[in-house]
Amino acid sequence: MGRADARRAQRRGARRAPKSGGGIRRLFTWKKMLGTFFGLCLLLMGAFIALYMYVDIPKANALAERQSNVYQYSDGSLLTRTGDGVNRQIVDLAEVPEKVQHTFVAAENKTFYDDEGIDLKGTTRGILNTLSGKGKQGGSTITQQYVKNYYLTQDPTISRKLKELVISLKVDSKKSKNYILAGYINTAYYGRGASGIQAAAQAYYGVDAKDLTVSQGAYLASVLQAPSQYDWQTASETGRKLVKDRWAYTLDNMVEMKWLDQAERDKLKFPVPQKAKPAKGMEGQTGYLVEAANKELDKQGVTAEMRQAGGWTFTLNIDKKRQKQLEASVDRQLESKLDREGNKVDATVQAGATSVNPKTGAVVAMYGGVDYVKHYYSNATRQDYQPASTFKPLVFASALENGSKTQNGDLIGANTRYDGTSKRPVVGSDTPFAPQNEDDRSYGDVTVQKAMNASINSAFAQMVVDVGPAEVKKTALALGVPDKNFPERPAITLGTMNASTWDMAGAYATLDNHGKKVTPFIVKSAEHRERTVEPVEGIGSQVISRKSADTVTSVLQGVVKNGSGSKAASMSYEAAGKTGTSENNKSAWFAAYTPDLTTVVALFGESPKEGGGQVSLTGTANSGRANGGGFPAEIWADYTLGALNGTHATFDLEDVEQGETSLPPASQSPSQSPSTDPSTTQSPSTPAQSPSDTASQSPSQSPEVPPSQSPEVPPPSQSPEPPTGGLPGKPGDGDENGVADNAPRQ
Repeated sequence: MGRADARRAQRRGARRAPKSGGGIRRLFTWKKMLGTFFGLCLLLMGAFIALYMYVDIPKANALAERQSNVYQYSDGSLLTRTGDGVNRQIVDLAEVPEKVQHTFVAAENKTFYDDEGIDLKGTTRGILNTLSGKGKQGGSTITQQYVKNYYLTQDPTISRKLKELVISLKVDSKKSKNYILAGYINTAYYGRGASGIQAAAQAYYGVDAKDLTVSQGAYLASVLQAPSQYDWQTASETGRKLVKDRWAYTLDNMVEMKWLDQAERDKLKFPVPQKAKPAKGMEGQTGYLVEAANKELDKQGVTAEMRQAGGWTFTLNIDKKRQKQLEASVDRQLESKLDREGNKVDATVQAGATSVNPKTGAVVAMYGGVDYVKHYYSNATRQDYQPASTFKPLVFASALENGSKTQNGDLIGANTRYDGTSKRPVVGSDTPFAPQNEDDRSYGDVTVQKAMNASINSAFAQMVVDVGPAEVKKTALALGVPDKNFPERPAITLGTMNASTWDMAGAYATLDNHGKKVTPFIVKSAEHRERTVEPVEGIGSQVISRKSADTVTSVLQGVVKNGSGSKAASMSYEAAGKTGTSENNKSAWFAAYTPDLTTVVALFGESPKEGGGQVSLTGTANSGRANGGGFPAEIWADYTLGALNGTHATFDLEDVEQGETSLPPASQSPSQSPSTDPSTTQSPSTPAQSPSDTASQSPSQSPEVPPSQSPEVPPPSQSPEPPTGGLPGKPGDGDENGVADNAPRQ
C-alpha cells in the first residue's frame, strides 16, 4: 500500500474514532429517556392516586352556604333581603328555564354533560400560569368552578388547584350533572352584590330566575367571566363590546349544540340590564314590617337562629299598593302639617296604624313611624298607650251579648236611655266613679246611639256597671284586646287598659266579621328549601253572636254619619267607627271599618328626650286638642278612599235594632256658653265640632274618683237626680301644663 493509501486510511480511522462526550450520549439514550419518562409518569400517577385517596370531598365552605332571607309583598315583589350582607337565594334547577340552564353550559363548558368533571389541559395551563406568576388563569370545567366556589377558596395556589382537580373527579362520579349545574349557578358571583342566579336575575333584570328569557340568561352566563368589567352600567366601551361578543358567542354555541334554533337566535336582541339599584335595607316602613313578621315567625317556630342561617322566603300579607297609600295618607294628612324642627309639640307626635282584611285577618298595610332607622319602636304594635273611647263599642257589645239590663230593668239596646250628665255618679257599683264628659258637657237623657255618637263618658260608665266589669273584660278579651293592665272597674269604659293599633284592629275586624274572631297576621307564607311553615289562622270561632256584632256596627255607623267620626264620612263607602282620646290627650285614636277593610289609626305623644315618656298631644300642628276625630280620622278617610279604589260595598247586617242618629241639645254648665248641636249642622263635607271622648282624671289621681268631689253612690233602687248644671271641677283633659283642651280644633 502506497503512502497515499496510508494517509486515506488514517483519515478514515480518525473519522471513526469517538468524539469527546460520548459517555453522556450513552447515558441519555432514547431507551433510557423513555424509561425515565414512564417512571416519572408512574410516580406522578402514584402520587395522584395517593392524593385521590387522601383528599375527601369536604364540607361546604361557610360563604357558599350563607344565604339571605327574602321578604316579599303579597304579590311576590321584593320588599327587602336580610342576612349577613350575602345577597343569595338558592333555587332548584327545575325553577330555571331549560334554555337558560343551557346558556351557562354554552358559555363555560360545552362538553359539560359528557366530560369527567375536569379539564387536564386547562388545569395544567392554570398551574403553569400560577408558577409563572400570572395569577389565576386558564380554563376550568363547570364542575371545577363549582368545587372551587362551594368547597374551596379562590386562592390561586397549586395545592388548591390540585385539590380542585381531585374533588371535581369525585364530585362528578358521585353527583348528577344537574346537581352540579344547580350548585354552580347558585354559588357563582354575578356582580352587583348578587351571589346565585336568583339574586342576579333580580339585580340585573328585576325578575325571578324562573322568569328569565334565554337572552337574559345568556347575558348572566357571560357576565360571570368578569362581573365588574362586564356590568353594562359601569362597563367601559371595551367592556361592553366584550360582553356583547361573549353573549353572541354563548348563543351561537347553543345553536351549535342544538339547544337553540337558528331562526330564534337571529331574532334575539342584546338585553340591556336595568340600572343598578341600592340594596334595600330597613329604612322607612320596611323595618317595621320585617320586625312584625319576625315576631310572628318566632311564635310559629321560625326562630332567630333559623333565620340567621338564611335561605328563607317570607311572603307577607302586605298589599304593596295599600301600603304605599297608607304611607302617603299619613304624609298628606299629618306630616305635611307638622313642624318637627320648630314646634316642641310637633316633635313629640308619633303616628301608628294597622289595616286588616276582616274576612281573612291578613294585615294588608301597616304604619310604624316616621322611619325605622330613626324611631325603632313600632307605633303600630306598641302596647304602652290606652285605646281610650275606642273601647266603648266593646262595652256595648258585651251588654248585648250578655242580655244586660239597666238599673231600671230595661234591656240594653241602641235606643236604651241613659243619663248623660257630666260627673254623674254611677249606680250599683262598689267602686265609686263619676266621670266627667269632655268640656264638662252635660247631655241629660240620651239613647245609647246618641251617647255613642257624642262619646258620652257618664252614660258608658253606667253601662259598664250594668253589664259588670268582669263580663265586659271577658268580652273584650274574646274580641282580641290584650290582657295588659286591664282592671275590672268602671273606669275601663274609658279604655284605661293598654292596647296597640294591631290589637284594636283585630277587635274591630271581629265586629266587622259579624262576631267571628279575627286574628291579624302578617306572614302569608314562610318557605325554605327544607321546610315550610303554616301561617297563622286568621279566622276563628264565633266569639259573640252575629246579632250583637251587627248591632254594634249599626250604631257605629251613626258615629261616622252624625257623630265624632264625621270627618271620615264619605259617599264612596259605608263606614262604622269610633274616636278615642286618652287621658290628658296623650293619645288620639280612630278605629273604623268598611265591609271589606278594618283600619285603626292612632297618634301618640312621646317625649323625644332620653328615656321617652308620654306627653300631651295638645297643640299638635297648632290645632288645639289632637282628638281622634281630627288627624286620625282624616288619615283613615284618605287611606280608605284610596285603598278601596272605587269599590263600594254595603254592610250586610241582620236583625239589628236601628238607633236614632241625631244628638240632643246639651245641658250646659253656667260657666259655658251654649254650643251648637252637632246633629243640626254637620255633614260629610262640613263636619261639626263634635264632642270628643276623654277621661277626666289627672294622672296623679285614681280614675274612679273625680278630683273635685267624692260622689255619693245612690242605692240601686234609686236613680240619681241629674244636676241642673255642670259641677265645678277641672276642664276636660288639659295638657300637662294645665292648658284646657277645649281650644278650637282643626
